[in-house]
Amino acid sequence: MSNRDIAGHLFVSEGTVKTHINNLFAKAGVRDRAAAVTFAFQHGLGPTSE
Repeated sequence: MSNRDIAGHLFVSEGTVKTHINNLFAKAGVRDRAAAVTFAFQHGLGPTSE
């Protein structure tokens, strides 16, 4: 989802979404959403097949 889509879904500003996403990237040591998805799957944070 885009920052705008996320903000609308959660009823927060795009700036808030951007801040949280940037903090998540920093903590995970990634630079973009694609790297964040890879990180999530490598660490068992992706969807399960249950």
